[in-house]
Amino acid sequence: MTQPPKIIEIKGLTKHFPGVTALSNIDLDINQGEVHVLVGENGAGKSSLIKILCGIYQPDEGKMLYRGNKYAPVNTQDAIKAGIRVVYQELNLLSYLSIAENIFFERLPSKAGLVDFNKLYRDAKSMLEEVGLKTSPQTPVHMLGIAQMQLVEIAKALSGESKVLILDEPTATLTSKEIERLFEIIKRLKQKGVTIIYISHRLQETFEIGDRITVLRNGLKVDTRLTSEVTIPEIVKMMVGREMASEYPYQASVEVGAEVFRVDELIYKGNDNPISFSVKSGEILGVAGLVGSGRTETMRAIFGADPKKSGKVILNGKELVIHQPKDAVEGGICLLTEDRKGQGLILDMTCEVNTSLANLAGVSRSGLMEFRKEAEAADRYVEELAIKTPSTKKWVRFLSGGNQQKVVLAKWLFRNCRVLIFDEPTRGIDVGAKYEIYMLLWKLAEQGKAIIVVSSDLPELMGISHRIVVFSNGKIAGEVMRDDFDQEKILSIAYREYINIGNGKQN
Repeated sequence: MTQPPKIIEIKGLTKHFPGVTALSNIDLDINQGEVHVLVGENGAGKSSLIKILCGIYQPDEGKMLYRGNKYAPVNTQDAIKAGIRVVYQELNLLSYLSIAENIFFERLPSKAGLVDFNKLYRDAKSMLEEVGLKTSPQTPVHMLGIAQMQLVEIAKALSGESKVLILDEPTATLTSKEIERLFEIIKRLKQKGVTIIYISHRLQETFEIGDRITVLRNGLKVDTRLTSEVTIPEIVKMMVGREMASEYPYQASVEVGAEVFRVDELIYKGNDNPISFSVKSGEILGVAGLVGSGRTETMRAIFGADPKKSGKVILNGKELVIHQPKDAVEGGICLLTEDRKGQGLILDMTCEVNTSLANLAGVSRSGLMEFRKEAEAADRYVEELAIKTPSTKKWVRFLSGGNQQKVVLAKWLFRNCRVLIFDEPTRGIDVGAKYEIYMLLWKLAEQGKAIIVVSSDLPELMGISHRIVVFSNGKIAGEVMRDDFDQEKILSIAYREYINIGNGKQN
């Protein structure tokens, strides 16, 4: 069998940062027209490797060949000119420009020296249809949800003539239908000879779409294997250096008590459907639904991040008056948002500062900060959550995505709230870190906390929840108890209200 030509060859690639070796002597070949999957725990070196390929970082040692020629990009434009494009896990869009302007920002069509908006919107509409985003190309990006922004990023990358397309956690916020569409796009690109480098922590999907899979661990390459010749448990063992007993550690022994938290007839801006649900002490309530179904919007309204029109939020039998997030936090409610960088952290501040953000009273006396206490709190959670950082005084911007998420968790654990709302808590996090977060959720449940987990990953919700409420078109369309968990059943409920609309039924 003839071997396909190599489009990228990496020899002895090494990259050091202060106190950390991100990559050590990496050898890797990428074949033209293949889907090559990169996996590894957070901090394994995947992001550093990608940033070297696209010119953000330069290696300390080693060399790269691209289509047989020396390749040493010094900036992202060098990579783009060569035909290498990246869709990053952390979105890179201009919020107050339109979708169309973002997609074609580097090559806006012009006529008589002015932007040809008719052509711009026409071309952008075609790209949006390609990725299955049914939104006007004139819509400002800041009005979109995270999943919609992800699709815009993909459309932007596809709009250029890419020879190598790097997808970093492209499905982290997408529903199963949107993932299906993305996989169709990848297959079409592959048929055209485009090479895909695919990074994902969702191992099942990497086996669906990948030809070969490379495992990195602690900056080292462990192995490269054909996906047809390896199993998920084998890959997990290579990634974490140990066998995982169970991906979803359900703790049947955790005692669920009486109701402690209730949302009663909540109506928020943009949705006139009243939302009601409750959570018991020690219970993990899963929240499922399609992107745009109202899951995130409801949680933000509860937390006071978005205005509500009416309804009650009740904790321990007492109604809370919540006009802003400060009111919710003081009342005993926390929200870990789906956008950790934009809404969960101050990137250019230290782990210490980010840990104490929601509980300054715990690190101050008579209105003055006690920095020793702040450092002690950060040290405690770095150890407890196994946060990988050279120092608690390091800016969180320089931590991996999974470790950033753990810092957000540390912030809310230090606040010690009674109700914890986690919106996509494991988005973009590797299998080992996910397991740690699941165990933390159970530890909190054991303490009697009321826990709400919003997730687009149905197997995750079914693996860790006592019960699941399903949102559809701004409503709670159904509730499924653990004994009845079934992926097809939950999905059918999630689509229910949209099918009713399509059939012309009144809701």
